[in-house]
Amino acid sequence: MQSITALRTRIRSGDLTPDGALALTREAIAAREPEIGAFVTLAPEPRAQREGPLAGIAVAVKDIIDTADMPTQMGSAIYEGWRPKGDATVVAALRRAGATIIGKSTTTAFASADPTRTRNPHRSGRTPGGSSAGSAAAVGGGMVPLSLGTQTGGSIIRPASFCGAAAIKPSFRLIPTVGVKCLAWTLDTVGLFAATVPDLAAALEAVAGRAVSEGQTRPPRFGVVRQDFAGAPDPEAEAALAEAIARVSRAGADVRDLAVPSSIGEGWEVQPTIMDYESAQSLAWESEVAGNRLPPNIAAGVSAGRATAPADYDEARRTANRARREAKVLFAEVDAILTYSAPGIAPDGHGSTGDPRYNRLWTLLGTPCVNVPGLRGPDDMPIGIQVVAPFARDAVALDAAAFVEAAIAP
Repeated sequence: MQSITALRTRIRSGDLTPDGALALTREAIAAREPEIGAFVTLAPEPRAQREGPLAGIAVAVKDIIDTADMPTQMGSAIYEGWRPKGDATVVAALRRAGATIIGKSTTTAFASADPTRTRNPHRSGRTPGGSSAGSAAAVGGGMVPLSLGTQTGGSIIRPASFCGAAAIKPSFRLIPTVGVKCLAWTLDTVGLFAATVPDLAAALEAVAGRAVSEGQTRPPRFGVVRQDFAGAPDPEAEAALAEAIARVSRAGADVRDLAVPSSIGEGWEVQPTIMDYESAQSLAWESEVAGNRLPPNIAAGVSAGRATAPADYDEARRTANRARREAKVLFAEVDAILTYSAPGIAPDGHGSTGDPRYNRLWTLLGTPCVNVPGLRGPDDMPIGIQVVAPFARDAVALDAAAFVEAAIAP
């Protein structure tokens, strides 16, 4: 994979120019894109900027995020060729930091669950996940050093695990969603994919305009949450979590099991109700004007949302707010949580993007989550570990994830 940290080191030393770094990315895309299909649009004449912390860094942008110089088509024929007048706030921030937008990456229609044409970069017969399919595959396949995705259920952490990329779903609204197609306004979160956890920290610092690492003065205290309310994972996910626990323990971390209060588990149960109700509102125009062009999964979600009584939505939101208030109990004696990023390795076939059940709760709670790559499952497929920290403690999440990444490194 292409590393932001490694590229910046070479650029600062004079061994590589920003133009040279961009050329490496273009060569990688030319070599792997025909096989993977991670892009909807590629910039015809991308140019590297000379200044900024991300000068020379090429970024793939999920195709529900507005770019003034390329179409934003939402993964749907309804928006074929549609071109916004301006950049999304996060895209503008990337450009100010010196980054080059290299192209728009594939997304499931309106960031829902209908699969894309993208293939997993490690095994083409397996799914890359979704909805941020192209963003995960472009980084995991070594084509770009950085990409943007979004998560409403599990659309950043799960595909990152399937594709072997590091990724962060930051705290809710740390990155603005202005200029991002809305699916569910109380859940949608913009996040990042990169090769390593330090790369994520470097990119998030540039985008958010703030320091996102506090520096580790001691090994983290981890709590293990197996999310029993979400059902049992596949054996390889349990084995990966056990391996991560063993390695961070050997590295000096304190690790203990945590019980999840029922009130927090209830938040997991209501997340689909909130998502469907809000998607029915967000996609009202599309479903009314071109409903027959909505693919089946998003159409079913909109239908379920329309069938949800406002009183049931209100009760679901109250349940979610209780879960958010009480989530601090989980972190009373630990710095961060270790849990599954996905139920297992990327499933065979392309009829599904996989199951987001181990991501839904943390999206609802708005807590920062990091997928840590480095472990392998059956068929030599990547499988990630999810690190979760308290709300607005993104630096803690990244520092804890960096500790895990170092501990599980070969």
